[in-house]
Amino acid sequence: MSNGFAFDTLAQAEKLKEACFTEAQAEVQAEALAHVVDEPLTTKQDILALTQNMKELEIRSKHDLTPGLRGMITAAIVIVATFLKSL
Repeated sequence: MSNGFAFDTLAQAEKLKEACFTEAQAEVQAEALAHVVDEPLTTKQDILALTQNMKELEIRSKHDLTPGLRGMITAAIVIVATFLKSL
């Protein structure tokens, strides 16, 4: 994915060769740098969307767990009450 910035690998390789890199070293370094430059960056919009998704998941998780917890608490109360009656 491109970030809209054109990185000139040839110009970078030429600069590296001028700095005493071999041609092979210069090409590899320029390609590696181009890969880093072309990597998409996380934007504020991405973080806000992720935060919203996490909030929605949290709400759904709470909603899904509430009836189950209510049932377990009710069952525990019934068990304790039954046990106390038998004493």
